[in-house]
Amino acid sequence: MAGTLMIAGAIAAAACSSSSNAPGTTDPGSGTGTISISGSSTVEPVSALNAEAFNALHPEVGISVEGPGTGDGFKKFCAGETDISDASRQIKDSEAEACAAAGIEFIELRFAIDGLSVLTSANNQSVSCLSFGDLYSLLGPESIGFRSWSDANALAAEIEGASPPYPDVDLVVTAPGEESGTYDSFVEIVLEGIAEERGQAAASRPDYTASANDNVIIEGISGSDTSLGWVGYAFYLANQDKVNAIAVDGGDGCVTPTPETIADGSYPIARPLFIYVNKANASSSQAVSDFVDFYLSDEGLRSIDQAGYVRIADYDAVRAVWANRTTGKLGY
Repeated sequence: MAGTLMIAGAIAAAACSSSSNAPGTTDPGSGTGTISISGSSTVEPVSALNAEAFNALHPEVGISVEGPGTGDGFKKFCAGETDISDASRQIKDSEAEACAAAGIEFIELRFAIDGLSVLTSANNQSVSCLSFGDLYSLLGPESIGFRSWSDANALAAEIEGASPPYPDVDLVVTAPGEESGTYDSFVEIVLEGIAEERGQAAASRPDYTASANDNVIIEGISGSDTSLGWVGYAFYLANQDKVNAIAVDGGDGCVTPTPETIADGSYPIARPLFIYVNKANASSSQAVSDFVDFYLSDEGLRSIDQAGYVRIADYDAVRAVWANRTTGKLGY
């Protein structure tokens, strides 16, 4: 869902007002405003749904939502170009330092849980479960050049938990690129531990079709009968006619991603989803402040269900962070 979604409203009116069109600016006389949101393509559907619902109540506010990826979103956010940054991982220390250097204080709001879904084509019924060891053997930094699943057999024989032999069929990988928080989360949760044990860089193999657009990834995975890749759970849920989710064994047996297994933590590739709010813009813009209020309201939280993600257990704590305008990277 990469791209930009402009929520109709007072874009034209705001452009003609005496206030600037910088992110988060408002015209006190008319009550119009603009809100700029960028970042994770995983979180983009939630923010887009909330923007649409909020705009139905406040048609005078113009809202843009885009999903170039978590990393690219933080670059814009820490440059002061956006009001809210969608993120499918927690902000990195280096990104927080970039924000601080630019004088931008952020409010970190964890609002949902996602289960990274390992996928293959709907036509591939031969793979039902892969362990972290299998995924490292097929997708990790030592699998560069593997064009067939069977090319990973020798490597997998060295990896604890892997289960070769793999079939002698094409291995066609389509997955998020390095600008994506979904990429970072997969590397951190699945690949990093084995890579460190083997003295390798914490990274995936670079030789695959990478995209920041989850729909492109789905099309790539569905386009080859022996494909492999990963996306956020919502994109699997919306495309079950095209792709199969492979159960994942993180050490406690094979678990398929479902709302229940993601919520209770038994699915081993679950991760939190965030929005980051520019504190100064929230203070100066009633539109931004009201939008975040809406995002965390009971009505706004329905967008999590609509998008196909899972709610967290305690929204009182998140709402307290927002109400107190608590800034900085929190402990998750």
